[in-house]
Amino acid sequence: MPTAPRRARRGDTPPPRTGSSEADVLRGFLDYLRTSVAAKVEDVPEPDIRAAAVPSGTNLLGLLHHLTHVERATFLGDKVTDWPGTFRAAPADSVAEVVARYRAAVERANDVLDGCADLAAPLPRPRPDTPAPSVRWALTHLIEETGRHAGHADILRELIDGTTGR
Repeated sequence: MPTAPRRARRGDTPPPRTGSSEADVLRGFLDYLRTSVAAKVEDVPEPDIRAAAVPSGTNLLGLLHHLTHVERATFLGDKVTDWPGTFRAAPADSVAEVVARYRAAVERANDVLDGCADLAAPLPRPRPDTPAPSVRWALTHLIEETGRHAGHADILRELIDGTTGR
């Protein structure tokens, strides 16, 4: 995949200095990663946003679309039946729409987390028949999942236009 001329490096934002509680640290790092991955996507034009630079077909818009489903499944209890399909945004989806859906999912997830005082307690579920992980597990999983895909987004974005940093 040919790359565009190198752009100026974006200033790197250091990890957050959060409060001293475990919940503050976990939520601070998760929000830091969420912001980073959305920033990698939001200003990339078509068709670059859908360009796959690797044989798996992974692309920036698909990564954010997938992370929207992960947020909703983990914190809101949504059922996902086709995880591989979550890596592909619909052709009609604009960058702005995918970013807005991701931010809305994050906001709803944070609303749920705001009501969770005990990290060992299970996440509340709208469907009681669905087992729920602990708040601690869910936060740790989302940090891992979002961090992993933020790293993918870093590489894809650099291949597209040379932009690096958070």
